[in-house]
Amino acid sequence: MSEGEWAEQRRRAIEAHAAARQEVRDGEAARARELLLGFVREAGSRGIAAEKLTAEAYGGGGRLRTGLRGWYLRADRSVAVGTDGQFYALSAPGGLWARLAGVTVLPATPRMTVGEGGRDGDSMPLAELLRRRLGDGA
Repeated sequence: MSEGEWAEQRRRAIEAHAAARQEVRDGEAARARELLLGFVREAGSRGIAAEKLTAEAYGGGGRLRTGLRGWYLRADRSVAVGTDGQFYALSAPGGLWARLAGVTVLPATPRMTVGEGGRDGDSMPLAELLRRRLGDGA
């Protein structure tokens, strides 16, 4: 096999591996979205009121208005599910304008394990976070 053929074979293998990993991530995100939508329905049926969500300014420095409503999933208010069924990581750039006008936080791709790859003790299955939040009620 020539060097060019080997390089082409290697490139195709890398692309196939990346496509397979993306397919797994997409499937995981779809399952997580179903859990989030189920949570929104269940929270509504139980009368657990959504609240205004705020984001933490990068590097600390207080909370910022987001215009979103939903339910915090962690006590530190770092992640939430919106009334739209989307998953939000609640951090944003701070500054004077952000304090005055608020910030836009875009939905994040949900994962079945929240905080995966973070510090020890920071990761938890999404299903468990949702179950706990439903158990906490209002």
